[in-house]
Amino acid sequence: MTTTTSTPRLVSDDLEARAIAWRRHLHANPELSFEEHETSAFVEHTLRSFGDFEISRPAGTAVVARLEGARPGRVVVLRADMDALPITEENDLPYVSTRPGVMHACGHDGHTAMLLGAAQLLCERRDELAGDVRFVFQHAEELPPGGARGVVDSGAIEGASLIAGVHLLSGLETGKVSSVAGPVMAAADLFTLDIIGRGGHGANPHETVDPVVIAAQVVTNLQQIVARETDPFDSVVISVTTLAAGIARNVIPGSVRLGGTVRTLSASRRGEVRDAMERVIAGITSAHRATYEFSFEVGYDPVVNDHGASAAVRQAAIIELGESALVEFPPVMGGEDFSAYGEVAPAAFFWVGAGNEELETTFPHHHPRFDIDEAALRDGIAVFVRTALDALR
Repeated sequence: MTTTTSTPRLVSDDLEARAIAWRRHLHANPELSFEEHETSAFVEHTLRSFGDFEISRPAGTAVVARLEGARPGRVVVLRADMDALPITEENDLPYVSTRPGVMHACGHDGHTAMLLGAAQLLCERRDELAGDVRFVFQHAEELPPGGARGVVDSGAIEGASLIAGVHLLSGLETGKVSSVAGPVMAAADLFTLDIIGRGGHGANPHETVDPVVIAAQVVTNLQQIVARETDPFDSVVISVTTLAAGIARNVIPGSVRLGGTVRTLSASRRGEVRDAMERVIAGITSAHRATYEFSFEVGYDPVVNDHGASAAVRQAAIIELGESALVEFPPVMGGEDFSAYGEVAPAAFFWVGAGNEELETTFPHHHPRFDIDEAALRDGIAVFVRTALDALR
């Protein structure tokens, strides 16, 4: 039975202030995926200032810190990502990005700060731990193939009995936390389609095989897969996001290139959608005497939370923030390479609300004005720490 307790708050005002300072430093000094050299150095330097950590660099620019408990026991892994995005920041903040064209527009600066805060607090409470905590500061979440796979393949999280990952969410009110079992984020795949016709003069379309008209039919008919072949309760997204054709307004081009993304919440659905796309493409191009070349690039797998792991995070959130803080946020069709961790151990990816209308922190992720309500950092640290403490007692 779930109960609400009067447990004193884990995170002191002093630690919250330090987490805010860490986050602002990281926000002002963002680095792109696979280039997080200064960020990694900052993380390692900060961890060493706490003491008692065994620190390694298992893959790329990732940093993993192992905290050995006072007694033998299980292994808990806590993960945060560190990379920024190729976006020019439009905020007017004291800690605005100092690097043109690079910005923390997805909250990874906050994730790193929260995990540093959790590392310090758990280091101080090491005597309470029966087992190990491994803190994974992961690189390159934003750019496939991502950094998670390299961390997993390195063996850095081998033996884990629970893995928890955090993500700040501007679409969720500050003070709220969500940790649901089952699908949380979608598979994120990409596709490219070349439609090959026969070009000619725009005044004589009957002498051509017009790939532009064929492409228009393909774009609209791909949506029929979503509208008429997909269960309304099984979310699927097919978005054509690029279209390149011709250079002269009086010439019908010989080919058209389309590109886009496909999002699904299960591995089986992912394969069905890919096959349906090719069936639609083949039918339309064949009917109009064109040919095609279709490539489907498999990206991150869906993030699917383990029931036990997500329940542990929910209980931690209730203890630290109260039962009213817990919400059930629906699956997000964005992708995340946290899915790689769930393949090797029970894993839970949880949302921490960072949206505040008064502070104007409700801009969507990857927006040039994205920012977070820094009060959310305290919530994330508390859930991380309580999850580890309860798992290792």
